[in-house]
Amino acid sequence: MNPMSDGTGSRFPWRSCLLVFLVALAVRLFFLTLLPDGTLRPSADWELDAIAMSLATEGQFANPYVEPTGPTAHLAPIPPFMLALIYKVFGITVLAGLVGWLVRMVFQSAIWGLLPWIGERTGFGWKAGLTGGLAGALFPQFLAHGEALAAVLMGLLVVAIVRRWDSSDRSDGAPSNTSSLLLGAAFGVSFHVQPVFLVVLLGYLAFELWRRSDRAKWGSVGLVLLGAFLVSIPWGVRNYAVFDTVFFVRSNLGLELRMGNHEGATANIDDPHFNHYPGHPRTHREDAIRIQEVGEVAYMRESGREARDWIASNPGEFTRLTAERARYFWLGPLDDPPMALLFVMLTGLAALGAVMAVRQLPAARAAALFIPLLTYPLIYYLVPWQRRYRFPFEWIVFLVAGAGLGWWQGTRSDGARVGADEGGCGAGVASDSRGRGAMRWRWGARSGGRPRGAGG
Repeated sequence: MNPMSDGTGSRFPWRSCLLVFLVALAVRLFFLTLLPDGTLRPSADWELDAIAMSLATEGQFANPYVEPTGPTAHLAPIPPFMLALIYKVFGITVLAGLVGWLVRMVFQSAIWGLLPWIGERTGFGWKAGLTGGLAGALFPQFLAHGEALAAVLMGLLVVAIVRRWDSSDRSDGAPSNTSSLLLGAAFGVSFHVQPVFLVVLLGYLAFELWRRSDRAKWGSVGLVLLGAFLVSIPWGVRNYAVFDTVFFVRSNLGLELRMGNHEGATANIDDPHFNHYPGHPRTHREDAIRIQEVGEVAYMRESGREARDWIASNPGEFTRLTAERARYFWLGPLDDPPMALLFVMLTGLAALGAVMAVRQLPAARAAALFIPLLTYPLIYYLVPWQRRYRFPFEWIVFLVAGAGLGWWQGTRSDGARVGADEGGCGAGVASDSRGRGAMRWRWGARSGGRPRGAGG
């Protein structure tokens, strides 16, 4: 594979992908061996597991809280249904818990394993993806509510967007109706893993409307929205039938807002000074009883009103909390110096890679990666920070950081300049016969000749 290629016609870098996947899986399996058996046994201590157990034993998407409260929409449906299938096959046993953990670890490992391919397809190059993938592979996380599956979906959707915009540029026309519907349907599926994908989709469509000048753009965007809407109908009908009201996928936004915005709240929910009152029905019996009394949707709306009233009465404190939550997202917990140092280094390298990407990649390719970085975290700036919230898009940070590291090493090692066909390690722009640009990353010693073809 020519490193100057934009990746659209290159072969799949399967060796790099397989290497990263196996490293990531091995690291996670090692940590799995350290867990006590009690941790592996299914438990209703988490909403995901509680709903999955209810599905497996009673056939109801219900009872995520400390007291039985009946049908729920606290979580998006796909992760609980996947876990319920495991419980149905293996029973509510340690073996079922082990299989559940393994499935989550496979999805975690898969996104790092896909990074060389995503790097190639987006124009960063498979070596930037290899660097970022190996780095991410070394940091296992506990992910509670489908974040690993969301990360894989995010990666596939980014590649789909790049392909859509590249195809449109090549043909100077609108994407086909079928491809627009299928893209919308894929986003519709993602809503049922993490509803926040809606904000990412709206960001993509706004950019597409801005960059295209043909009248057909409105029809293309409308078909994408139609595809997403059609996929969302069944769950929406279920929720309306159960709760007699309309809302988008999950019911719990008001509760999460209240958890992050009340007297004594801190930006980090794990902060020992965090005031857990008013409580969460997962851990506070009185709140679960309140749901039994008024119903889940009424309770969530009540919680949302309390949060909005507090925000209106404390705008300065709300602004401070929001800024701190954004800081946690990008700079990590500053009260944990080693972790904060890793966050700062990663964010710094990613910023360097982002600058290079904006300068050298076509605007559409850069936007395909950076729109999720800008849009996906927005809702999480309003609720208590947890590190797992970053995982669905964290691979983008590692990919861009891998590209930034490649450029930084090149400028330090031999002063390689951005541009033409020099050896060493640096970045440049390559164009194919259609004039589409792509970043290329050159690694190794100066050879005085053309870069060698890069195998996957």
